Amino acid sequence: MTWGYRNWWLPFQSLREEMDRLLAATWPTFADRLMPVFVRGQPLMNVWEKDDAVMVEMELPGVKSEQLDISVVGNELSVKVDQPDTAKEGVTYHRRERPVGKFTRVVRLPTEVDAGRVEAELRNGVLTITLPKSEKAKPRRITVAAAS
Repeated sequence: MTWGYRNWWLPFQSLREEMDRLLAATWPTFADRLMPVFVRGQPLMNVWEKDDAVMVEMELPGVKSEQLDISVVGNELSVKVDQPDTAKEGVTYHRRERPVGKFTRVVRLPTEVDAGRVEAELRNGVLTITLPKSEKAKPRRITVAAAS
């Protein structure tokens, strides 16, 4: 009698490969349909840190500076936007993804900032906020004295 080698794992591996292939083919279409639902009302935002400040950029096309309310409380930045609906009469919209109305983005900052020195600039539909770090949050160089 000859005993043959049988890979008992092969059916499970094949099933996994088929499921991966199915999900890879379906997921981009599914995600594209859901993305506007998740993002609607939330402008895109980038946050990064430099040595002396935290920087925030937000895409706000069509927003004017008087429609913005920016505040810093503790280590949270709050940006409130009141963008009126600019729907045109007599037209049929086939897609409307740009947010209108009132919405707020709140982001937790990675470090303490000096709220009194925060600066904001709105240029070409991009809001740039510079949040200088507080003196406590800035790294300090410690000199080491040589022992005599």
